[in-house]
Order: sequence, then structure tokens, then C-alpha cells
Amino acid sequence: MTPEDVARAVELACIVEVMAPKPGNVNRDHDFADTVCEDFLVSAWAVAPVFARARELSVGELILGARRATSRFVTANTNLGIILLLAPLAKAAVRREPGDLRERLRRVLDGLTIRDSSLAYTAIRETHPGGLGRIAEHDVSGEPTITLLEAMDVAKSRDSVASEYCSCYELTFELAYPALLECVANCESWQIAVVQAFLAVLAQVPDTLIARKVGQETAQEASRLAVRAIRSGPPGSLGWSGALETLDSYLRADANRRNPGTTADLIAAALFVLFVEHGCELLLKKGGDRECVSLRPR
Repeated sequence: MTPEDVARAVELACIVEVMAPKPGNVNRDHDFADTVCEDFLVSAWAVAPVFARARELSVGELILGARRATSRFVTANTNLGIILLLAPLAKAAVRREPGDLRERLRRVLDGLTIRDSSLAYTAIRETHPGGLGRIAEHDVSGEPTITLLEAMDVAKSRDSVASEYCSCYELTFELAYPALLECVANCESWQIAVVQAFLAVLAQVPDTLIARKVGQETAQEASRLAVRAIRSGPPGSLGWSGALETLDSYLRADANRRNPGTTADLIAAALFVLFVEHGCELLLKKGGDRECVSLRPR
């Protein structure tokens, strides 16, 4: 895959992720007080030229470069988790060597360095992400003495993005991507397919951003409501839409502090894998606005 193709897949994954009306997240039907849908679209456009250099830049350079490119146009944190997930995937996608995408990804992760940590720590500090907290050792406020993979191992119990690094993207390749493939095959529109895949991930994995902000019990309740939505009827049906609105209302309470942002990041990673493996046309040939589920208040 060429670096230009990778950049296009990154940009489209970010756009599709935010445009699908996923409950509890910014989308074209709902903004947050400090972030609007257009911020995410501009962010997708801003990072594409950085990812077009995926062959020459290291993972750390991609992370910091993409965040700084975003911050030139958007003040809020729209994409740190997505960038952290996509940087190793992009490096794997452009590697000219045998093996499937995940095999190449494993080699990328094994090759991460202390400098990658330093650059990623800088990106995180400059972003000021919510719910980060502090830890006794290897906190991002200091200069790292361990590789980025080792740093992610320290954080893996409280952050699904970090856990992905340590498991060679187990959630992406074994849950989110298969769910997305199935939903694209069976749902009437790409918007519904993305939302249903999002529900599948949230139902099985309590969102770690919610857990860090408001507690594990709240994260588990969000997962229970996602299970209820999946069981409420076929995607796009009245029962499904009603359960989706219940989940959406729950997640948007408490000034959006229940935002399942990490689950959305995992969906963006799965979309990128989908586009790398099957081309960008696979998803976008699935229907348009007339078939789109909407969570806009009536």
C-alpha cells in the first residue's frame, strides 16, 4: 500500500467514524459544548498529509506530527486516541515485507523505541486529554526511560488504547473489525453498520474513558445498555432505534462525561483496517442519507 493510499484511508476512517450517529459521541446530529462535528472533519483533513509520510516517519513522529497538525486548526482534543491507534497501523500498512497486516503490525510494535515514547508523551502533554490522571512511575508528565510499547504496558489496565499496543490490537482485529465486516454485509446503510459495530464493541468492552472519568460501574452500565440495544431488534428497526436513543440519553447525561470516546477510537482503527484490506469503496457503496438512522432530538 502506498503512503498516499494510507493517508486517504486514515482521512476516510476519521470522517466515517464521526459522521455515523454513534450514541454518546459527537456526530452530525450532536455537538458537545466545546467540540462540534466540523472540528473532527477538519482534524481528519489536517492529519492526512502527516500520514502520507508514514514510510519515512517513525511511530512517535507520526503521533506528534499528526497532533500538532490538528492543533493548528482545532483547539479541542478530537483525535489523540485515534492517532495513537492509527500510527502503528499506518506504519504496518506501508511496510514492504511478507506477512499480513497484523503480522507486520507486530513487528512495528516490537520495534518501538524510547524516542517514540518521548514524542508520544509530548503529544499527550500538549493535548491535555480528559481523565488521564497520574501514576507513580513513567507518568507522561516526565521524560520516559522505557519504550513506547513498555509505556503502554504500564497503562494497559486502565486504557484500551494502551492495551491494544500490548495485545497486537486484539480488540481491533478480533472484535471491532470482524463486527464491522459483518455489519457492512448485513445492514442497509454504512451509517447503521458503523453504529451496530460500535454497539458490539461497547457491549463487550466497558469504555475505559468513561471508567477513568466517572467510574467502572458507569462504564459497565453503558455496556449493559449496549447489549440491550443489540437485543432490541434488527439494526435500523424501531425497537433498535428506541434502545439506541435510551443509550444515547444515558451517555449524554452529566455534561457528556459518559462519552464513550475510546470505543469510538477503536471503531476508527477498525475502519482503517477495513479500508486497507478491502478498499474504501466497500463501506461507502452502502446506501446514503435516506437510509441513515438519526438520533437528532425531535
